[in-house]
Amino acid sequence: MEKVEKGILGAVVIGTIASIIIAMFISPFASAFPDGLEKVAENLGFIDSATTAVGEEFFVIPDYTFFYVQNEAWQGPLAGLFGVLIILVIFGIVYLIYKTAVRKRETAKN
Repeated sequence: MEKVEKGILGAVVIGTIASIIIAMFISPFASAFPDGLEKVAENLGFIDSATTAVGEEFFVIPDYTFFYVQNEAWQGPLAGLFGVLIILVIFGIVYLIYKTAVRKRETAKN
């Protein structure tokens, strides 16, 4: 493994660990009040438009709660962990597609 690839892998691992720590241990301290966009949507009366246009079954983690766990204290942190894992899987798939394309291009040149 090249030095650059080790550096990138180290950055990804450190970033993943930091994201998991934030999702699991810091996110429970986030404000329960709506964010700016949600507040404006409530004030202007179009807060329910997203759910009626798309449907509840489309949302993977609605309202940042993981409903499969009964304990409310763990619903938010587990939703954060699940979100980090989803992004990690998507990143991994994109990375594997990229590496496959690079290898095919290199073998085509030789």
